[in-house]
Amino acid sequence: MFRSMYRGLRVAVVIPAFNEVGAVATTVTSVPDFVDHVIVVDDGSHDETARVAASADRGQVEIVCHGANRGVGAAIVTGYRRALDLGVDAAAVMAGDGQMDPSDLPSLLDPLADHEADYTKGNRFRSRAVWREMPPARLAGNIALSCLTKVTSGYWHLFDSQCGYTAASRRALLAVELEKMFPRYGYPNDLLARLHSAGLRVVDVPVQPIYGETWRSGISVGTVIYPISFVLLRSWAQRLTNSWRESA
Repeated sequence: MFRSMYRGLRVAVVIPAFNEVGAVATTVTSVPDFVDHVIVVDDGSHDETARVAASADRGQVEIVCHGANRGVGAAIVTGYRRALDLGVDAAAVMAGDGQMDPSDLPSLLDPLADHEADYTKGNRFRSRAVWREMPPARLAGNIALSCLTKVTSGYWHLFDSQCGYTAASRRALLAVELEKMFPRYGYPNDLLARLHSAGLRVVDVPVQPIYGETWRSGISVGTVIYPISFVLLRSWAQRLTNSWRESA
C-alpha cells in the first residue's frame, strides 16, 4: 500500500477545480511525494478538467465529480469528507489553478505535526513579493476583508483571510460541522468563525503569492456585497451570541 506520510501524519491534498483544464494536471503533478492521497474535486466543470486530472502523472489520485457546480466551499467540503473517510490525519487545500507553491506545504503541516495548531492558513502578506505580485484591486479587497474577518471571526492575530492555501487536522474537520459550511465564495470567512467557536487553534504561515498571466479571480464587487458580506455579518452575530451564552 502506498504510504509515505509527513512527520507521522497521513496527509491528503484536496484540489477543488472548476474549468481548470489548462492548469489542473500541473497542479496535481506538483503535489509533493510525501502526500498520501490527492483528491481532485471537479465542481461541475464544462471542460475536460476531470479527465486531464485523472491522466496526470502522479500516483494516488482520486477524482470526485459534482454533477453541477456547487461552489468552491462545497467542493472543498466534498474533498474533506473523502479525506476523513480515508483516515487521514491532515488535509491540505491547493487550488486547481496552480497558484499555490507546493514548496510551502511543509510549513503548513509543521504546526499540525508539532501539535501547535489545529488549522493553518497561508498569509501571502508576510512576503514582500505580495505588493508586486497581487493585482492592486485584489490587494485592496483582501486587506479590507482581512480586517473585517478579524472582527467577525475573533482571530485577531490572523490576516489574509481569503488565502485558500490551508491545512486542517482531523480534529478540526470533525469539530466544525462540515455539512453547515457556506458553499461558495465567503467559505474561508465562514470556516474561520466556526473554528473559533469550536475553540480551535489557528495560525498563519507565510506562503508565496503566485499570479500568472492567465490568473483570474471569481471574486467581484457583487461577490463581496453578497455573499461575503452576508457571511461576515452572520459570523459576527453568531460569535456575539456564543459570547453572550458563555457569560450568562
